[in-house]
Amino acid sequence: MNRRLFQRLHNGQSIDLSGIPLLSMDTFRESVLRSVSKNARIAALFGTPAGDDALRLYVVLANDSSGTLSAGAVDVADSYPALTTECPQAQWFEREIAEQWGVRPEGHPWLKPIRFHRSRRPGHDAWGRGNHEAIPPGVTDYFRVEGEEIHEVAVGPVHAGVIEPGHFRFQCRGEDVLHLEISLGYQHRGVERALTGGPNPRTPHYIETLAGDTSAGHMLAYAQIVEGLSGAHPTPRAHSLRAIALELERLANHTGDLGALAGDVGYLPTASYCGRIRGDFLNMTALICGNRFSRGLIRAGGVAYDLEDARAEALLTRLDAAQRDVTEAVELLWSSPSVMARFEGAGRLDEERCRELGLVGPAARASGIEQDVRVDFSTGIYSFVHVPVSAWPTGDVFARALVRWLEIRRSIEFIQGQLRSAPAGALRHEMNPMGPNRFVVSLVEGWRGEILHAAITDDAGRFAAYKVVDPSFHNWFGLAVAMRGQPISDFPLCNKSFNLSYCGHDL
Repeated sequence: MNRRLFQRLHNGQSIDLSGIPLLSMDTFRESVLRSVSKNARIAALFGTPAGDDALRLYVVLANDSSGTLSAGAVDVADSYPALTTECPQAQWFEREIAEQWGVRPEGHPWLKPIRFHRSRRPGHDAWGRGNHEAIPPGVTDYFRVEGEEIHEVAVGPVHAGVIEPGHFRFQCRGEDVLHLEISLGYQHRGVERALTGGPNPRTPHYIETLAGDTSAGHMLAYAQIVEGLSGAHPTPRAHSLRAIALELERLANHTGDLGALAGDVGYLPTASYCGRIRGDFLNMTALICGNRFSRGLIRAGGVAYDLEDARAEALLTRLDAAQRDVTEAVELLWSSPSVMARFEGAGRLDEERCRELGLVGPAARASGIEQDVRVDFSTGIYSFVHVPVSAWPTGDVFARALVRWLEIRRSIEFIQGQLRSAPAGALRHEMNPMGPNRFVVSLVEGWRGEILHAAITDDAGRFAAYKVVDPSFHNWFGLAVAMRGQPISDFPLCNKSFNLSYCGHDL
């Protein structure tokens, strides 16, 4: 089967909606499976209404080695043969489609809600439960392991720390975890539906709070959507300032994660230092735009704030000091045998399993997969300035920590280079109206991994559909698999080594 049955497109490129091939189910299914077998992966799979009784499924495939995206579509009624039976990375997407639209993927081995809300199509429900009331989050049949030596541990949704809610159910034999089932949906806000009909004055605020620790990443993905649909081309200076904000966001979160990992094994020097240094990186972002999470900085067409020479010099001085501090703090981790004894070998995922599950970001790179949107699907300043891919092959907690450290070092070098040779020019272009009946996909390498936004416009050039795939959507099941065979006491450590977003998943 020729993969060119799907329409190829570039990151941020708008194409006519009619250019997306509408295939038969057999052709669609075979083409997806064949593409995945040839190293493509499912970056998005989502549905939009197509008449009274039909749903149109769109798939976006990403091939990292060739740097190509491709899209295709198929119309389905109340059911279709599941992709998951032969392509495990489709399983979470198909559960979402079943819940959102009441279309059942026949043969799906794990068909349960992921956000626990009513179907968007009245009278259509994939579980045959009616469509009158949503099931409360977490109320579902959990997988059970039976046996005299088996016991079950339920954790959450309310946790001991000031963190987001999520439910974890462990099936254990003694201390060893045989299976972990993760149930989310406690923070479902209906953001995607709120974005349809836009953009409007509230749209940027929805985007910047999709996942509060990834404001720059999601806002950049959204800006590329609007720019692709309106034909806008931000200036090199705007691209540079956007990338600085994105890398500062990566620095703050990776530093905080390394400190939290140290805290999870009781190593307080790095934990306390990194907690403070994380604040230093956040304050650098505030120096640019007045907000520690970069809110208000990135806008469609460019950026809203400039960075004149005096503040650029001040930022360089702060960055140099933070670089020395974070280096000292993290080197303490690698030189501590007690830390390495806990990190090495814990929560291991090999490359084959990562590819099978479709993992992205540091979690994938820590299993030896050299995959990074900044390199594979580069846009903006990343098209001209190369950021090396940081990878490590062991797939354990140590690897996920080390990849963060490698990325910290390279992000600092990148920002230093941009501050010392930032291009001149305007900050923002006036925007043209978005084109009608268009389709566009935007990818950004956020600090957790690949962020995908996709949009379809209607006859008036407004959002008829808007899809967000946070990297956590790809990776939550990876955490569940990584815990198999691990002592349950290692769960906080493994969990933090992924550090996935609850609200970014729940949307």
